[in-house]
Amino acid sequence: MDRRILVVEDSELYRQQLEQLLAGPGRDVIVVNDATAALELLVERPFSLVVTDLNLPRVGGLDLIREIRARDLPVSVMVVGGDPSVEAAVEAIQLGAVDFVLKPIERDLFRHQVEKALKDRTLTDEIAALNARLRRRHAYHDMLGRSRRMSEVFARVERVASSPCTVLITGETGTGKELIARALHQSDVTRKPGGRLVAVNCAALPENLLESELFGHERGAFTGADRQHIGRFETAAGGTLFLDEIGEMPMGMQAKLLRVLQDGRFERVGGLEPIQSDCRVLAATNVDLAEAVADGRFRGDLYYRLNVVSIEAPPLRDRLDDVPILVHHFLHKMEERGLPARTMSRATLSRLLRYDWPGNVRELEHAIELMVLTTPGPTIEPENLPPEIVPRRDEPFSLEFDHERPLQELTDELTRRVEKVYLARVLEKYNGRIDQCAAHCGLSRRSISEKLRRYQIDKADFKPANRRSRKAPADSPYVAAFDVA
Repeated sequence: MDRRILVVEDSELYRQQLEQLLAGPGRDVIVVNDATAALELLVERPFSLVVTDLNLPRVGGLDLIREIRARDLPVSVMVVGGDPSVEAAVEAIQLGAVDFVLKPIERDLFRHQVEKALKDRTLTDEIAALNARLRRRHAYHDMLGRSRRMSEVFARVERVASSPCTVLITGETGTGKELIARALHQSDVTRKPGGRLVAVNCAALPENLLESELFGHERGAFTGADRQHIGRFETAAGGTLFLDEIGEMPMGMQAKLLRVLQDGRFERVGGLEPIQSDCRVLAATNVDLAEAVADGRFRGDLYYRLNVVSIEAPPLRDRLDDVPILVHHFLHKMEERGLPARTMSRATLSRLLRYDWPGNVRELEHAIELMVLTTPGPTIEPENLPPEIVPRRDEPFSLEFDHERPLQELTDELTRRVEKVYLARVLEKYNGRIDQCAAHCGLSRRSISEKLRRYQIDKADFKPANRRSRKAPADSPYVAAFDVA
């Protein structure tokens, strides 16, 4: 693959020298004499490396770097300058330059610096491409996951997205209930063009304000109502209204919401003219609404009206297979926000896989942000973990079981657990090579492939360029018993 290099130099002599030094097989060198022309080219086409003079006319080399970073252009920058001051070099590096070269240019050293910059750029681009493929492969709208539980969520969203029925989204705090609502909205092919997703937190407002927020009010409806206010039901016309924390809605408002869901009409507060509701209603709660109904805290008729279709956002402890993907995603997200680039060691990831995550995905994201900010080096190690993330103790090997269950059922379950852990260990040993794994296990390639499909194990995860730390299923106490050497 050709590597395109852009030289930005106002001196004719140095332009010729740099062009000569940079020329070579597989390189396309383009030369301009000012930063404005350079930026136009960088926006038009991809470059691997920019070699820029520090003291350019009008827009200087440091300002060019600032503009490249502000526009998030994927290119490495080297600065060439005749100013030997430490301050200039430090500022260039702090702005993101990969190297600072003093004039007059020492040819052999410069060629070495350029080759290193190009190799590093190639590696960075390959990692970015792998990250993009990973996100596309395991993403559904804004949700990420490869676990069985998340695959079930994706499939259920796909089935009911274009249905007009109400959907009740349940799950613990931090599991991503709003992301499921967004996926339902985005997947709905029947919504009108321009139809929006409008969210209301039912726990954030008292009853009188919540009524006005949902249905709107007329001018003069109450003290301080000096103008007409359009409510969320009208704002969501042609789209989706998402009622978050529906379990915290006051009883009086529950009755009014029920009437809208039944009749499809409402009035603004202080108004007499009925308005036809033209939006789909989704609701979410971290409260057990069936229990709330039994306790008299939630209307049973509203519960059954909302619960036409239900989707559960699974807790993170039940989808630990997704942790490596989520970690990868959040680290990339932090880097895009301008936080320091960090990687995570296998030992640290292993610790994360043995934690129960009571705060779910939200807790994981906050923990990663904290570690990115507080880790001094480029790699997050176990000692950089927040103190509250204490992995649960691995269960000892045990043969205790339910004597009431049939023997064949118990042995089948034990076999599944053993095979899944064993195959993951062997795949890791042989970097995902099916042929070597089959030879080690004494099975055919076809048998190994069938078992990987059955246990949802992806051999690509164990390739050297894409390896992520793996863990046996949380319900398996047999890990310590394996030796695949």
